[in-house]
Amino acid sequence: MNKLNKEETRVIINKGTEAPFIGEYNDHFVEGSYVCRQCDIVLYAAKDKFHSGCGWPSFDDEIEGAVKRVQDTDGRRVEIVCANCYGHLGHVFEGERLTKKNTRHCVNSTSLKFIEKKD
Repeated sequence: MNKLNKEETRVIINKGTEAPFIGEYNDHFVEGSYVCRQCDIVLYAAKDKFHSGCGWPSFDDEIEGAVKRVQDTDGRRVEIVCANCYGHLGHVFEGERLTKKNTRHCVNSTSLKFIEKKD
């Protein structure tokens, strides 16, 4: 496991949320992969990222088996966590019709690291 700083711990371990529109990956569109900041497992391919306007990185698909869905403690939303280390990623929403897949993984930039595709 990677050592987390105070803000990373607040979001990933304590299930916090970063403020909208400030995350380093909100408007980041480069070829590569997004990995879990805590354990480095690949979670999302950059090709599945889209601009939703919600203020957080949005993906309409995940790497198979990398993201686990659990009922949020608020009873209304579905939380997404890393399937390997159970670190908090954000929430998943369906039925918004923002993409053909009709799914939006709303992920905290703090929960991610980006690995650029090398040619």
